[in-house]
Amino acid sequence: MATVAAQLIEALTRSGVRRVYGLPGDSLNGFTDAIRRSGDVSWEHVRHEENAAFAAAADAALTGQLAVCAGSCGPGNLHLINGLYDAQRSRVPVLAIAAHIPRSEIGSEYFQETRPQDLFRECSVFCELVGTPEMAPRIIEMAMRAAVEENGVAVVVIPGEIFLSQGPDTGWLTRPIAPTRSVVRPDDASLRRAADILNAAERVTILGGAGAAGAHDQLIRLAGTLKAPVVHALRGKEFIEYDNPYDVGMTGLLGFHSGYKAIKESDALLMLGTDFPYGQFYPDHGRVIQVDVRGRNLGRRTPIELGLVGTVADTLDALQPMLVDKLDATHLDRSLKHYRKTRKTLDSLAVNDRDKQPIRPEYLAGLVDRLAADDAVFTVDVGSPVVWAARYLTMNGRRRLVGSFNHGTMACALPLAIGAQTAFPRRQVVAFAGDGGLTMSFGELITLSQNGLPVKVVLFNNSSLNFVELEMKAAGIVNFGTDLVNPDFAAVARAMGLYGRRVEAPGDLEGALAEAFAHDGPAVVDVVTARQELSIPPAITAEQAKGFSLYAIRTILAGRGDELLDLVTTNVARRLLD
Repeated sequence: MATVAAQLIEALTRSGVRRVYGLPGDSLNGFTDAIRRSGDVSWEHVRHEENAAFAAAADAALTGQLAVCAGSCGPGNLHLINGLYDAQRSRVPVLAIAAHIPRSEIGSEYFQETRPQDLFRECSVFCELVGTPEMAPRIIEMAMRAAVEENGVAVVVIPGEIFLSQGPDTGWLTRPIAPTRSVVRPDDASLRRAADILNAAERVTILGGAGAAGAHDQLIRLAGTLKAPVVHALRGKEFIEYDNPYDVGMTGLLGFHSGYKAIKESDALLMLGTDFPYGQFYPDHGRVIQVDVRGRNLGRRTPIELGLVGTVADTLDALQPMLVDKLDATHLDRSLKHYRKTRKTLDSLAVNDRDKQPIRPEYLAGLVDRLAADDAVFTVDVGSPVVWAARYLTMNGRRRLVGSFNHGTMACALPLAIGAQTAFPRRQVVAFAGDGGLTMSFGELITLSQNGLPVKVVLFNNSSLNFVELEMKAAGIVNFGTDLVNPDFAAVARAMGLYGRRVEAPGDLEGALAEAFAHDGPAVVDVVTARQELSIPPAITAEQAKGFSLYAIRTILAGRGDELLDLVTTNVARRLLD
């Protein structure tokens, strides 16, 4: 009979898992030793368990297969929680192995005791304790099945001694666990109702999200029939933007005015696979149809006339024959014209601004977009890096974009890149990191070196928590507590065994990026970017305008007029010159 740990590793191997991300600990010894003995699964060492969970999340997002992370008892597995929240909210299949204290000590306030079942219940689709060796095979199989079928996080809590116990011979864990495949669409009567609404409307706009993955052809065909501009939410960018003659950009706080306008002017909005959360960007009037495979998401962001449960691809395949080809393309043409104007304005900022320092972040993002590989994987930190990624990275159907777009946590770009590069060792992986985010997970730069991962870290170094400052400005608050005193990140990278290059002059930027991208190994390009560059949302409310005015007045009264002057110089004066 094999140990429970060996049975677990065999089950993972049989189901296609080849990597486990984590940090060793005594309660995990039986599990990690089983990995050592197996030869089929690699132990992907990281410097912090939170980052193991993020790496597994990226692995699952990019491969579409179950990914695994592990943490030792108490603080070890507790550290997983932020990355697991992100995986759960991104809807990717991750199995977390949470080692636990000895069974006989549970409930005694033993050293490092926590209650993992309670801790992880909110960020998982399955969370259960293995109380005896006999329970292990069935619990593990249920967890794996839940993760792959529900596209979420499953947590198995296992006391350390159970890993080393002899596992029972049962029928569980003897067959591969893979997701089922189903056709999921509404009934014909519901589709007819949707077709009647769309056929009667004069100005249809489509809003698509991550649920449109795998439905690109159906989406383009539908937009052509309805003469509908297509707007995407951030998570839909990589699946919707490319080869799309109906694309009018993104909406939301990071989006374009053209996307916002196309939705606001519609008399029918068709939502496809999106749970876009910002109510102020939905139409004030008009009929809304929402398609989502998760019925509970229907109508929870804006009132809808019709909800349809189904995958986007299956639903559109069934809906298409019921639609009438529209002849009037006025709404589409107007939206496309506005998008071209918006895109031109955005692109005009992604330039070398007469060699002025500090460097425009738009210019940095635009250069990365041009120099990166056609099948590059981009990971992005929350904050200003995600703004520039959303606006300047071009998707083409082969590139991928991964970030904490739902959970919205800092410090995710580097650990996500670790998972991406581990899963695809020969593919270019570029991390858009902020200086605040990178320093929160600094230790993982050593992981790049130790694990031989050639990730290219492009650092937007503005010596501040930049997006927080923007939020303060909009609220009328004088910036406070957002300064970052940074080292020379390139020098730090070199000390850790990585390629490091610091760039302060715009004229040096392209050469530095090209050299880093060509380097055979991990690299950090530390780019000093403009702190006061404003990433203005597509629609500014009266309260935000009032707040910004209050910020300006309070900043002057606080004796910090030089900050306000820098803001004006960065954003107003140079745009007039452009």
